[in-house]
Amino acid sequence: MRRLLPILLLTGISVLVGCSSKGKQEENAGRYSMKHDRYPDRPVDVSAVPDAVPRYEPKSRGGNKSPYRVLGQSYYVLDSAKGYRERGTASWYGEKFHGHLTSNGETYDMYKMSAAHKSLPLPTFARVTNLDNGRQVIVRVNDRGPFHDDRLIDLSYAAASRLEMLGKGTARVEVEAIDPSAWGSATVLASAQTGNTTTGSATAANADATGRFLQVGAYSSNGAAQRVQSELQATSDGVPVLVRAVERGGSQLYRVLIGPLQGSAEDLIARVQSAGHPAPILVDYP
Repeated sequence: MRRLLPILLLTGISVLVGCSSKGKQEENAGRYSMKHDRYPDRPVDVSAVPDAVPRYEPKSRGGNKSPYRVLGQSYYVLDSAKGYRERGTASWYGEKFHGHLTSNGETYDMYKMSAAHKSLPLPTFARVTNLDNGRQVIVRVNDRGPFHDDRLIDLSYAAASRLEMLGKGTARVEVEAIDPSAWGSATVLASAQTGNTTTGSATAANADATGRFLQVGAYSSNGAAQRVQSELQATSDGVPVLVRAVERGGSQLYRVLIGPLQGSAEDLIARVQSAGHPAPILVDYP
């Protein structure tokens, strides 16, 4: 019964900013010190919070029972996350659940890159893409929820902030499970980006960039992109480090690209990750 406790108490996961349900609030009233979820008391800059780094972990002892029941409905946990990719609506959870147990018995930290999902094995590493603005994060799924039929995933406050979805409360996303055993493989990273590479109207400044590149990140500030560009000059081993602008959803992003590349990118990927950028992706540009 002790192992079942986190699952039975997870009904509050989906009590989110602007999208909570009265029944779930009442059911969780005795567990949490807050009735409604909310932002942190003080604004917190989470722009520098690193993505979760995919690595092999055994399935947790808690949170993987299948089927399990919440609010009278049965849910089934996938045997494996391999090949999982799905689009749907993401929501987020914050202050109310901060410091409380997740489904696998860990402590929820809203300032880390984590998430809750109804059916992915715990833990699972996943790439989440905001389909409205192209922003991406990598999260570690260690919790169950959200228990709404129209919701695919609940993101931590930090992950939701990085995807720029806090204001609206929800976002259209694509969730793609990452195979830790293949993480860092140039072949896998390239194939994983099918349908996910940054698109949009390229500016004239992009005209000189053609071929295969390693994208280190996409930033809303040109200054931030240039700082990353400067940091990576010594890491790139002579391969050019570029900043290129792209229009997405009416706003401009600045992509930091290393390339064009010749041959295998595995060594370069490892160096970039060691330099503090855990989620570079291979892209064809333009």
